Amino acid sequence: MANHHEHVDGWHGEKPVNLSNVDLNKLSEKERWRVEHQMLHEKHKGHESMHAEMAIILLVTLIVAQIVLVQWKTRHFKSYQRATLIGMWLIPVVICIKFSWWRFCVFWVIFSIITGFVTYKASRKPLSGSTPRWVYKWFLLLYKLSYASGIVGYLIIMFTIFGLNMLVLVKPQTAMDFGLLLLFYGLYFGVVSRDFAEVCADTMAAHIGYYSTTGLPAKRLDSNTCAVCGNEIFIMSNDNAVIEKTIKLNCGHIFHEFCIRGWCIVGKKQTCPYCKEKVDLKRMFPGPWERPHVMYGNLLDWIRYLVAWQPVIIGIVQVINWALGLE
Repeated sequence: MANHHEHVDGWHGEKPVNLSNVDLNKLSEKERWRVEHQMLHEKHKGHESMHAEMAIILLVTLIVAQIVLVQWKTRHFKSYQRATLIGMWLIPVVICIKFSWWRFCVFWVIFSIITGFVTYKASRKPLSGSTPRWVYKWFLLLYKLSYASGIVGYLIIMFTIFGLNMLVLVKPQTAMDFGLLLLFYGLYFGVVSRDFAEVCADTMAAHIGYYSTTGLPAKRLDSNTCAVCGNEIFIMSNDNAVIEKTIKLNCGHIFHEFCIRGWCIVGKKQTCPYCKEKVDLKRMFPGPWERPHVMYGNLLDWIRYLVAWQPVIIGIVQVINWALGLE
């Protein structure tokens, strides 16, 4: 009868047996997890002081890294922006190649090819009159797709937490994995596409000549010209007028609605493309269904730090631990 009460890892107070002799393949998923959890405890038993040192190193590195990043962003924003973009673009795909997550790699390659071509077109000089709208349309499409993917992924996760996945006969693990996948894809491609869009917006605006990051614009803005795309606001041809929706900013400058929305939401600009006066986003996007796009953009800015710099910081911590002999 005593054998019926023995447990492989000493649960319920019994003396633990040698876990190295346990065949994990013969155990159920729940039992395997409990055995692996017990093995982890055994491996790290007696290393409390070492763990405390590693925790202190991690905390100090995080604080120092945050200070360095803030100072870098404040003093040399352009180099910080480029470094962040390269990190955002390359680090996740390197991790996915390491773990053979090929589905993400396929999406990443497709995104990189199309976005690379769009960025190339935006950097050409002289700039074609149709290029700015074409560029903004691509990045606005990516923005909307990432927004939808993130929202759907979040809803699936919440429905799974509340057990609603059983209504469609889907296992909790499957539903949770799918929700997390959609959420990750939405946030990642949303962040990267916004960063590429910002670079393209700066480049195109500088080539058009009505905007410069420092100093005065190279050209004077005509009242019937959109400073974002460089085209006329009201096009007259054979007595037929092509009239688009326009938005007038507080400073008095008028732009195509599509252009200024692309400039503010996709290009991450909150100033007038000509005079740099701050744009009132609440007035520009009065509808309750439009404001979430602005809030989602702010969320993507916060996610950027986690994706681009967190793996680098963790890597630095591991190097420090290795150099100090802490394993």
